[in-house]
Order: sequence, then structure tokens, then C-alpha cells
Amino acid sequence: MKVLYTAHATATGGGREGHTRSDDGKVDFQLTVPKELGGPGGGGTNPEQLFASGYSACFLGALRFVAGKEKVKLPDDTSVSADVGIGARDDGAGFGLEVTLNVSVPGFDKAEAEALVAKAHVVCPYSHATMGNIPVTLKVA
Repeated sequence: MKVLYTAHATATGGGREGHTRSDDGKVDFQLTVPKELGGPGGGGTNPEQLFASGYSACFLGALRFVAGKEKVKLPDDTSVSADVGIGARDDGAGFGLEVTLNVSVPGFDKAEAEALVAKAHVVCPYSHATMGNIPVTLKVA
């Protein structure tokens, strides 16, 4: 693979109770453990929210790419939301993730939207990275 871009970010402090910042300062967040994971909650974000944000944006880009290749115009209000769940793994060896991608393509035939979503799932690098590693569910509204 020829790398076209590399993102750089550093976490400091206590990990989930710390800070994360990209080298250019465009990403700069305080991290806080959610109450559901035994933390204080509060004003910070967490790795799962950051992953959900990245995956949903990347998947929407992949969906638009696939639609463009097929000369299909997606509505401007097409959206992807990602639900990223974290919990103890069944094997007891730490924690695992699961993802549900909720795709909305207003005014589109559901079967046509599902076909584009399936193709985007092949193209999206987040989908490629997670495939076979964590459960990813695709839902088309």
C-alpha cells in the first residue's frame, strides 16, 4: 500500500482520563471515562466517541465515492451515524467493541441504498480494518 496521508496524535495523562491532541492541534480533547464504564462522566470525550465520529465520516465518504463511480447522485442530506459499543469480552481477556452504522439516504429505494451501502463497506478503510475483528452491523433507514 502506498501511504497518501498519515495522521499523528498523542494521548497523555491517564489514557481514558487524560488528553489527546493531533500534531497540528486540529484535534484537541480532554478525555473522560463515561459513567457507564465506572468513570465520572463529565465534559470530556472518549475513544469510542472519537472512533464513531471517524468511522461515520469515513463511511459517508466511501458511500459518496461508490455512488459517484456508479453515476448515482446521493441526496445532500444523506447521513451515517455510528454507534460504538464497548464491553467486557466473552473470553474474559479484556474489552471489545461492536459497531452499528445507521445510514439514511432520503428518497432512495431501500434496496438500491442497501446495495450502495454494501459496496461502501468494501471500500471504506475503517470497514476494512474492522472486518473479521469486531461485529459491524449495517442498517439502512
